[in-house]
Amino acid sequence: MADDKQSGSEEKTFWGHLEDLRKVLFRMAATVFALFLVLFYFMPYLFDNVIMAPCNGDFPLYRFFAWVTAQFPALPQFTTEGYHVDLINTRLASQFFTHISASFWSSLVLGFPILIYLLWGFVRPALYPGERRGAEIAFVGGTVLFYVGVAVGYFLVFPITLRFLYQYQLSGNITNMLTLDSYMDNFMMLNLVMGLVFELPLLAWVLSLMGIVRRSFFRRFRRHAVVVLLIVAALITPTGDPITLLIVFLPLYLLYEGSALIVKRDEPTD
Repeated sequence: MADDKQSGSEEKTFWGHLEDLRKVLFRMAATVFALFLVLFYFMPYLFDNVIMAPCNGDFPLYRFFAWVTAQFPALPQFTTEGYHVDLINTRLASQFFTHISASFWSSLVLGFPILIYLLWGFVRPALYPGERRGAEIAFVGGTVLFYVGVAVGYFLVFPITLRFLYQYQLSGNITNMLTLDSYMDNFMMLNLVMGLVFELPLLAWVLSLMGIVRRSFFRRFRRHAVVVLLIVAALITPTGDPITLLIVFLPLYLLYEGSALIVKRDEPTD
């Protein structure tokens, strides 16, 4: 196995590998550019029906909260009637640049599996068979977890944050007016952060392979983790509603427990 890898790596010089990398980067750029053109054309529709969907009262999460609170009259009732967020534009070129940036970032998110596949094709010949299996798991698992995190951010975290902060009033004399730039900054940031947070199991798995983390680590710090995750969930959802807090906390805690299950067990002591 090792001889096959060594002989395969010696077939090409450094400049040959550099040429292969250049071709891979070109294909990746071409993929992003092709997706960018398609998304740029459809972005007005996507912006109204996807990106700005949390601005309307009929968003799925709002309807779910309204149904849940209706089952428990003792809780503060969540309503979807009359809720709508209006965006304003205060800069001349903001709509044009938002059109471009939204299309670009969306092309990266949608094209992520293709980009990973192209990159994997370049890295794969340099790995041993055992390393290839581990890297394949890491690539596929990381991609799936990233998309799950983005979905949680879009369907759960961002709508809750938007509704609370948009309706929050320090004084009745202040009228909230949300700008396009502010909306997009928070939309992109929260979704990206949640996508990265959901990479925690993959990070724990890699650290386990390196011998840095073992399963006892998660058992020892479970109580501390619960407190920290509750604080993080409270910061993400500052509504004070226990149901909302629990809905955000549960995915984070399941990530912690999932990470504990996939890391290596502690080596038995003599």
